[in-house]
Amino acid sequence: MSGSPAVVIRLMASAYAVAEKAGAIVRKVLHSGELGIVEKTGANDLQTLADRLAQQSICASLSRRFPKLTIIGEEELPSEEVQEDLIENGQSEEILQKTCPLEYRDLKEEELVVWVDPLDGTKEYTEGLLDNVTVLIGIAYGGRAIAGVINQPFYNYQLGVGAQLGRTMWGMPGLGAFGFQLQEVPGDRRIVTTTRSHSNKLVTDCVDAMEPHEVVRVGGAGNKIIQLIEGKASAYVFASPGCKKWDTCAPEAILQTVGGKLTDMHGNAYRYDANVKHMNSAGVLATLRNHEYYISRVPQAVLQALKSD
Repeated sequence: MSGSPAVVIRLMASAYAVAEKAGAIVRKVLHSGELGIVEKTGANDLQTLADRLAQQSICASLSRRFPKLTIIGEEELPSEEVQEDLIENGQSEEILQKTCPLEYRDLKEEELVVWVDPLDGTKEYTEGLLDNVTVLIGIAYGGRAIAGVINQPFYNYQLGVGAQLGRTMWGMPGLGAFGFQLQEVPGDRRIVTTTRSHSNKLVTDCVDAMEPHEVVRVGGAGNKIIQLIEGKASAYVFASPGCKKWDTCAPEAILQTVGGKLTDMHGNAYRYDANVKHMNSAGVLATLRNHEYYISRVPQAVLQALKSD
């Protein structure tokens, strides 16, 4: 392959560096002790200074290098001049060396939509549950999630002072998934991961219907997908409309790359076109294997309560 790498590869290489920068911003704000917390819609829907600065950094850095991109971020921020020290111009050399899958080779900048969650797991961030926190940058084309980057700013934080903090994983179907070791829950075990702060009867009834051997309640959609790909859970079950497209785009791309699947509770795929509504209204069901089993267990009451888009 001669000449410059494909647009989507260059975008991934930038998104990787930008996610690492955002992770560093998230750590810096925490260590400053000044979180700048504001409630958006209530006590379970928070925004911090880290959310705001990380989103400014991601969106401004990507749009400077790729001005024709559509970028949709979680936080509604006033348009203002972004400080130069928030801009990341670097790119991952490792990703630039990769060969782009044939089907994505000719994609144009203006055909791509980037979904950004600058700090997934904000509530957990404010409570010190730092392993739940991720930075999510997902890339969509034709309504499908085709590439994703997940940064865990506080990976290894339990090791204490001096530990090397943070890691970044990424994936693109047809190219591969990197930055983690794929593991699966043993085949005879059903471990369901679900929300820790947004539960209700519908959610718990749906989890129970899966007949799990174990239930893991953690924060952050990105973190729950990491549970799936690292063998700590076999299904992510969330029978509620709380999740948004920026929560699922990047994780879905990585999950698909390793053979997993993410749908609504009816088994329908979500779309990530620029003009779709942001809410994942019909819940989220994600698995590494055996998706059909989990879909078949969803109670009728859940299907009636959560209408597919």
